[in-house]
Amino acid sequence: MEKSGYRPNILNWAKEDRPREKLLLKGKDALSDAELIGILLGSGTREINAVDLARHILQEVDNDLYALARFDVKDLQKFKGVGEAKAITIISALELGRRRKTAEFIKKPKITCSNDAYICLSPYLLDKITEEFWILILNKANKVIASRKISQGGTSGTVADPKIIFKTALDERGSSIILAHNHPSGNIQASGNDIKLTKKLKLVGESLDLPVLDHIIFSDEHYFSFADEGIL
Repeated sequence: MEKSGYRPNILNWAKEDRPREKLLLKGKDALSDAELIGILLGSGTREINAVDLARHILQEVDNDLYALARFDVKDLQKFKGVGEAKAITIISALELGRRRKTAEFIKKPKITCSNDAYICLSPYLLDKITEEFWILILNKANKVIASRKISQGGTSGTVADPKIIFKTALDERGSSIILAHNHPSGNIQASGNDIKLTKKLKLVGESLDLPVLDHIIFSDEHYFSFADEGIL
């Protein structure tokens, strides 16, 4: 007799319910997140199959793939049944997904609003556990010339040197810039230091005829725009 809550080995499931076969029969869209991760895991343990192990992992992050993407190898190895090789496989798959987002913006998008800037920079700033400062460098038509990381700090701050910011933009022959940094805590409200820095950089930009169009504060799900809030 099976133990209560026990699910048999995936090989004993109906063929159409096995993740690999299900993908072949019904397509990738038919699979749940747990089933996709189960395929990456390949196997579970004697007590739990790969899909249920994947469900357990997802439950630990409230089914949030963005949170899962922040896990490192040691974080994943804390789950019974996940060794180094399986952890690396999961991290690699999630990193490919992040890079796919980056590739979508190689065609130099035109920035028409704060949401465009957020989408454009999201591939670089999502899933970060430390604070980073980036700039979008635009041409006269507001098309992106380049996205450049200015600095990387700790969990609560990073340095944004005006000399590096504007030298980087001038080297790329930019006509304007958009500032951006992330708050790993998820709090997107601008701090007093954020406001002070933005005003300082705006003045420098005006003197160089290289205007600062916006400053975006990132979290994985939301953003704060200085321009939208009328405090630029």
